[in-house]
Order: sequence, then structure tokens, then C-alpha cells
Amino acid sequence: MYNTILYSVENSICRITLNRPDVFNSFNEELSAEFIDALKKTGKDSNVRVTIISGEGKAFCSGQDLKDIKGELGKRSLGDSVLRRYNPMIMAIRDMPKPVICRLNGVAAGAGASLVLACDMIIAAENASLIEVFANVGLVPDSGSSFFLPHLVGYNKAFELISLASKISAQEAQQLGFIYKVVPAEELDAAVNDLAARYAVGPTKSYAIIKKMLNKAYTTNLSDMLMEEYYGQEIAGRSEDYKEGVTAFIEKRKPEFKGK
Repeated sequence: MYNTILYSVENSICRITLNRPDVFNSFNEELSAEFIDALKKTGKDSNVRVTIISGEGKAFCSGQDLKDIKGELGKRSLGDSVLRRYNPMIMAIRDMPKPVICRLNGVAAGAGASLVLACDMIIAAENASLIEVFANVGLVPDSGSSFFLPHLVGYNKAFELISLASKISAQEAQQLGFIYKVVPAEELDAAVNDLAARYAVGPTKSYAIIKKMLNKAYTTNLSDMLMEEYYGQEIAGRSEDYKEGVTAFIEKRKPEFKGK
């Protein structure tokens, strides 16, 4: 189906793996297009209740493949590339009405680091790291890093990480609060699978509303968020999962959510 990604759906879990390991899963035109297509397909698939994004081989994603654009320096519109390739993939992750887990198996650089930050939950191998490498080649952050990092770590730390292109270890990222769990590399798959399995049987509609609410919270005020909570609770309160959750609580059993 795809040339540059691996794609599968099983037990309500979708796995999307960037598959250009020989160039550390860096983005070229084909990978960008296929990844966006896969994200859109996953978002629309009612059989999918959680998505895992990972990279094949040693790296997660090293960002833009600079060799791919070497002959176009000074001629290529980087702004067009951001609008056409990178912004759509970030928005597809944030707008996806189901949890997105990042399986951070190695280094994530540039747009690859932005991709990590866009995910809802991040589980990393102990040897994984992130680096906002843009300034090293005379560029500015894109793919959402200038939005995510200040909100996650504050202005000064974000300026440090971006302007100095400081590498962040998985352990430091966990201390800063944006990585959920760090595990030995040999335990990464088990940890990711356990979390995905939990989301795959959870109240999917509730997760979708939670994502929408938290995304809106970045740019709104308390009174607007109180109304957003009102709207969200009204919708959630009419879901089959809510009825099942209350019934299971009363009957003192584990709920069997259907994601509806």
C-alpha cells in the first residue's frame, strides 16, 4: 500500500511506522504524502481507537531529508513545504479523534522532534533523544515546535533548546514533563503495547472530546473553557460509553466500552 511507511490495524490499534531507516526516517516528498494519507485514513476509520507512531531502525525521525533538497537551495520555497507537507501532518495528529501514542525509539530531530511533541502520549527508550536542530542550518522551528515547546517548558527553556539546538535526553524530557514513560529499549514495545491496549478498550468518544478541549485550552480563557466543558459533557453524557460506565460502576464490574 505504501512505499515509505509500514501500516497495520489490529485489535483496534493502528500502527504507522516511518520506514526510511537508511536515512534515519527523514522526510522526503513521498514520505510526507504517504504519512499524511495514513493519518487521514486512520482518523476516519471507526475500527481504530488508538494510533501508534514510530520509526523503523535506530532513529525515530531526523526531520527533513536535506540531501533531497540540496540541488534546490535558494530556489525552493520552504514556506510552501511547511504549508503543504508539515502543517497537515501535525494538524492531522492533533485533530484525530482518538489517542495518538509516540513510540520514541531513537533520535527525533527538527520536524521529527515536532512530530513527537504533537502526539498525545510519548513512551521513550532510554537511549532516545530530541533536538530542535533548525538553528544549526540557519532556520527557525516549524511543524509546531514554536507552539508546543513554550507551553510545555516555558519561554526561556524553549528559547534555549531551539536557539542552541540543545539535545534533550529521554530522561530530561520526562523530568520536564512531556514524556510519559522512559523504559529500557528492550521493554519499549511491551510498554507501548500495554498503553495502546488500554486506550483500545477505553471510552473513545470521551478521549476525542478531551483532546478537543485541551487543544482549545491553549488559546482561550476560563469562561470560554467552562462553556467548552458544558458542551463536551452534554455530548459525553449522551454516549453509550457513559451509560455503560455508570451501569458497570453500579454493578461493580469492569466496563466494556465500545467507543460510541
